Amino acid sequence: MFAFPEQFSNATKANLESQFALFSALTSKTFEGVEKLVDLNINTVKAALEDSSATTRQLLAVKDAQEFFAVSASQAQPAAEKALAYSRQVASIAADTGAEFSKAAESQFAEVNRKVISLVDEVTKNAPAGSETYVSALKTAISNANAGYEQFTKTTKQAVEAIESNLNAAVSQFTQATRKAGAAANSAAAA
Repeated sequence: MFAFPEQFSNATKANLESQFALFSALTSKTFEGVEKLVDLNINTVKAALEDSSATTRQLLAVKDAQEFFAVSASQAQPAAEKALAYSRQVASIAADTGAEFSKAAESQFAEVNRKVISLVDEVTKNAPAGSETYVSALKTAISNANAGYEQFTKTTKQAVEAIESNLNAAVSQFTQATRKAGAAANSAAAA
Protein backbone atom coordinates (compact mmCIF):
# COMPACT_ATOMS: atom_id res chain seq x y z
CA MET A 1 0.00 0.00 0.00
CA PHE A 2 2.73 2.49 0.97
CA ALA A 3 6.24 2.64 -0.40
CA PHE A 4 7.91 4.50 2.43
CA PRO A 5 9.87 1.89 4.43
CA GLU A 6 12.36 4.49 5.67
CA GLN A 7 9.57 6.64 7.15
CA PHE A 8 8.14 3.61 8.93
CA SER A 9 11.58 2.56 10.12
CA ASN A 10 12.21 6.03 11.55
CA ALA A 11 8.74 6.06 13.11
CA THR A 12 9.35 2.65 14.68
CA LYS A 13 12.69 3.81 16.06
CA ALA A 14 11.12 6.97 17.46
CA ASN A 15 8.30 4.91 18.99
CA LEU A 16 10.77 2.56 20.69
CA GLU A 17 12.74 5.53 22.00
CA SER A 18 9.52 7.04 23.35
CA GLN A 19 8.58 3.79 25.04
CA PHE A 20 12.02 3.52 26.61
CA ALA A 21 11.75 7.12 27.84
CA LEU A 22 8.34 6.36 29.35
CA PHE A 23 9.64 3.19 31.00
CA SER A 24 12.61 5.11 32.41
CA ALA A 25 10.39 7.89 33.73
CA LEU A 26 7.97 5.43 35.34
CA THR A 27 10.82 3.44 36.88
CA SER A 28 12.30 6.62 38.31
CA LYS A 29 8.94 7.68 39.78
CA THR A 30 8.46 4.21 41.25
CA PHE A 31 11.81 4.32 42.99
CA GLU A 32 11.09 7.82 44.32
CA GLY A 33 7.79 6.60 45.76
CA VAL A 34 9.39 3.51 47.30
CA GLU A 35 12.17 5.65 48.77
CA LYS A 36 9.63 7.97 50.39
CA LEU A 37 7.72 4.98 51.75
CA VAL A 38 10.89 3.39 53.19
CA ASP A 39 11.86 6.69 54.86
CA LEU A 40 8.36 7.01 56.31
CA ASN A 41 8.46 3.45 57.64
CA ILE A 42 11.90 3.88 59.22
CA ASN A 43 10.84 7.10 60.94
CA THR A 44 7.57 5.51 62.07
CA VAL A 45 9.36 2.50 63.56
CA LYS A 46 11.85 4.75 65.38
CA ALA A 47 9.04 6.86 66.82
CA ALA A 48 7.05 3.77 67.80
CA LEU A 49 10.04 2.30 69.64
CA GLU A 50 10.60 5.57 71.51
CA ASP A 51 6.90 5.83 72.40
CA SER A 52 6.80 2.20 73.49
CA SER A 53 9.82 2.67 75.71
CA ALA A 54 8.34 5.79 77.32
CA THR A 55 4.98 4.08 77.87
CA THR A 56 6.69 1.04 79.41
CA ARG A 57 8.59 3.28 81.83
CA GLN A 58 5.33 4.99 82.80
CA LEU A 59 3.56 1.66 83.33
CA LEU A 60 6.40 0.31 85.43
CA ALA A 61 6.17 3.36 87.68
CA VAL A 62 2.44 2.99 88.48
CA LYS A 63 1.39 2.30 92.03
CA ASP A 64 -2.07 0.72 91.58
CA ALA A 65 -4.50 -0.70 89.01
CA GLN A 66 -6.41 2.57 88.61
CA GLU A 67 -3.24 4.45 87.70
CA PHE A 68 -2.28 1.61 85.32
CA PHE A 69 -5.59 1.94 83.46
CA ALA A 70 -5.32 5.72 83.43
CA VAL A 71 -1.86 5.56 81.83
CA SER A 72 -3.04 2.91 79.35
CA ALA A 73 -6.10 4.97 78.41
CA SER A 74 -4.04 8.11 77.96
CA GLN A 75 -1.98 6.33 75.30
CA ALA A 76 -4.95 5.27 73.15
CA GLN A 77 -5.70 8.66 71.60
CA PRO A 78 -2.10 9.57 70.65
CA ALA A 79 -1.51 6.09 69.23
CA ALA A 80 -4.63 6.30 67.10
CA GLU A 81 -3.69 9.77 65.88
CA LYS A 82 -0.22 8.57 64.92
CA ALA A 83 -1.69 5.61 63.03
CA LEU A 84 -4.02 8.02 61.28
CA ALA A 85 -1.16 10.36 60.36
CA TYR A 86 0.83 7.39 59.03
CA SER A 87 -2.12 6.29 56.88
CA ARG A 88 -2.48 9.79 55.49
CA GLN A 89 1.21 9.97 54.63
CA VAL A 90 1.09 6.58 52.87
CA ALA A 91 -2.00 7.71 50.95
CA SER A 92 -0.27 10.96 50.02
CA ILE A 93 2.82 9.13 48.74
CA ALA A 94 0.63 6.78 46.71
CA ALA A 95 -1.44 9.64 45.30
CA ASP A 96 1.65 11.66 44.37
CA THR A 97 3.27 8.67 42.69
CA GLY A 98 0.05 7.89 40.82
CA ALA A 99 -0.23 11.49 39.67
CA GLU A 100 3.35 11.42 38.40
CA PHE A 101 2.62 8.16 36.55
CA SER A 102 -0.44 9.68 34.92
CA LYS A 103 1.42 12.84 33.99
CA ALA A 104 4.30 10.90 32.40
CA ALA A 105 1.97 8.54 30.55
CA GLU A 106 -0.25 11.34 29.25
CA SER A 107 2.75 13.32 28.06
CA GLN A 108 4.22 10.29 26.34
CA PHE A 109 0.91 9.32 24.77
CA ALA A 110 0.40 12.83 23.40
CA GLU A 111 3.88 12.79 21.84
CA VAL A 112 3.42 9.35 20.26
CA ASN A 113 -0.02 10.35 19.01
CA ARG A 114 1.40 13.50 17.43
CA LYS A 115 4.12 11.49 15.68
CA VAL A 116 1.68 8.86 14.40
CA ILE A 117 -0.67 11.50 13.01
CA SER A 118 2.26 13.29 11.39
CA LEU A 119 3.46 10.03 9.83
CA VAL A 120 -0.03 9.18 8.54
CA ASP A 121 -0.43 12.66 7.08
CA GLU A 122 2.97 12.47 5.40
CA VAL A 123 2.36 9.02 3.97
CA THR A 124 -1.16 9.81 2.80
CA LYS A 125 0.04 12.85 0.84
CA ASN A 126 1.77 10.51 -1.56
CA ALA A 127 -0.64 7.60 -1.34
CA PRO A 128 -1.47 5.96 -4.66
CA ALA A 129 -4.82 6.61 -6.28
CA GLY A 130 -7.58 4.32 -5.00
CA SER A 131 -6.16 4.02 -1.48
CA GLU A 132 -8.47 6.66 -0.02
CA THR A 133 -10.59 3.98 1.69
CA TYR A 134 -7.55 2.53 3.45
CA VAL A 135 -6.32 5.96 4.46
CA SER A 136 -9.74 6.88 5.81
CA ALA A 137 -9.95 3.59 7.73
CA LEU A 138 -6.49 4.19 9.24
CA LYS A 139 -7.38 7.71 10.32
CA THR A 140 -10.66 6.47 11.83
CA ALA A 141 -8.82 3.75 13.74
CA ILE A 142 -6.37 6.29 15.15
CA SER A 143 -9.22 8.62 16.10
CA ASN A 144 -11.08 5.77 17.83
CA ALA A 145 -7.96 4.72 19.72
CA ASN A 146 -7.48 8.31 20.92
CA ALA A 147 -11.10 8.53 22.05
CA GLY A 148 -10.74 5.22 23.90
CA TYR A 149 -7.59 6.38 25.63
CA GLU A 150 -9.19 9.67 26.65
CA GLN A 151 -12.19 7.80 28.10
CA PHE A 152 -9.87 5.40 29.94
CA THR A 153 -7.92 8.34 31.38
CA LYS A 154 -11.10 10.09 32.48
CA THR A 155 -12.45 6.93 34.12
CA THR A 156 -9.13 6.30 35.89
CA LYS A 157 -9.07 9.83 37.28
CA GLN A 158 -12.64 9.45 38.53
CA ALA A 159 -11.74 6.15 40.21
CA VAL A 160 -8.73 7.72 41.92
CA GLU A 161 -10.87 10.62 43.15
CA ALA A 162 -13.48 8.19 44.49
CA ILE A 163 -10.81 6.18 46.33
CA GLU A 164 -9.35 9.33 47.87
CA SER A 165 -12.81 10.48 48.91
CA ASN A 166 -13.61 7.11 50.50
CA LEU A 167 -10.25 7.08 52.27
CA ASN A 168 -10.85 10.55 53.68
CA ALA A 169 -14.32 9.52 54.88
CA ALA A 170 -12.93 6.39 56.53
CA VAL A 171 -10.17 8.38 58.21
CA SER A 172 -12.72 10.88 59.49
CA GLN A 173 -14.91 8.12 60.92
CA PHE A 174 -11.90 6.42 62.48
CA THR A 175 -10.83 9.70 64.10
CA GLN A 176 -14.29 10.26 65.56
CA ALA A 177 -14.47 6.70 66.87
CA THR A 178 -11.01 7.01 68.42
CA ARG A 179 -11.92 10.25 70.17
CA LYS A 180 -15.08 8.69 71.56
CA ALA A 181 -13.20 5.61 72.75
CA GLY A 182 -10.50 7.77 74.32
CA ALA A 183 -13.09 9.90 76.10
CA ALA A 184 -14.87 6.78 77.36
CA ALA A 185 -11.58 5.27 78.57
CA ASN A 186 -10.66 8.48 80.36
CA SER A 187 -14.10 8.60 82.02
CA ALA A 188 -13.79 4.98 83.12
CA ALA A 189 -10.28 5.55 84.50
CA ALA A 190 -11.41 8.63 86.41
CA ALA A 191 -14.31 6.74 88.03
